[in-house]
Order: sequence, then structure tokens, then C-alpha cells
Amino acid sequence: MEWNEASRWESAVLDGGPADGLRTRVADRPHVLQVTRPCPPDGPDDPGDRDGSGDPDGPGGPGVDVRVSALYVYRRDPRTDRAPLRYTFDVASP
Repeated sequence: MEWNEASRWESAVLDGGPADGLRTRVADRPHVLQVTRPCPPDGPDDPGDRDGSGDPDGPGGPGVDVRVSALYVYRRDPRTDRAPLRYTFDVASP
């Protein structure tokens, strides 16, 4: 999708799930929105941390430079035809 001045921006509200009630703007009425929430890594005092480095696999292990996020999907309610558009939480996705 190309973003330009001709894109039509509209208000939208998310219904249900972790972003319930969140208001945002969307361009060109996408069918699906994705919301992410960061999942912080375990700290150095966690039981799986063998060497105190903060990485349960040791320095330079598989957890280095990795970011983890929970993903939530919201689908546009086709019954709303004017702003604010309504996006409902899809509990079965992804």
C-alpha cells in the first residue's frame, strides 16, 4: 500500500482484547489491524540465567538481539460505514 496525500484517513476504535477502547486513525479502510505488545526478556536474577548475563543461554546465545512481542489481530466490522470505524478483536488469530 502506498502512503500519499490522497490517502483517506479516518478515525477508528478498537473493540475488545488488550487494546479495548483505543482510538487511532487508519488510511483507506484496511480490513485488518495488528496490535503488538512487547514481552520483556527475563532479568539476570531469573532461574534460567546460568551465568548472570541476563541471557539464559549465556552471552552470545540464541536470545541475543531478539525482541519478542505478543500479536493481536483486529478485523474491521463491515457494518460500520462511517467514522469512527470499528475493529473487533479476533480471538482466533493469528
